[in-house]
Amino acid sequence: MIKHFAAFILSFAAAAAMAAVDVNKADQAALESVRGVGPGLSGKLMEARKQTAFKNWQDLIDRVGGVGPGSAARLSAAGLTVNGEAYTAAAQPATTPKAPAPRKPAADKADKTAKKG
Repeated sequence: MIKHFAAFILSFAAAAAMAAVDVNKADQAALESVRGVGPGLSGKLMEARKQTAFKNWQDLIDRVGGVGPGSAARLSAAGLTVNGEAYTAAAQPATTPKAPAPRKPAADKADKTAKKG
């Protein structure tokens, strides 16, 4: 009986430690309780939130420097939410990939080699 009670208490404590922290409602200490959120990021989140609450994860990604889809996924897995929602890459609007930078013609390279020799 005591073993079951202890297991229940430990599982409850573990669940509480992984409780969701909503970026729009949490204070700085609560934000920093999320693994991956330190003083620098929590400050950025609090500063951006002063302008207006985050609408969704894409809004957070767009407004907070250093947070991209990969870090959003990690922060969400650690318990951070936006308006109670976890990050899902599928739910984010598709972005248009950037066109590759134009390549210099091979002739330019040949000209430089000829000038050296």
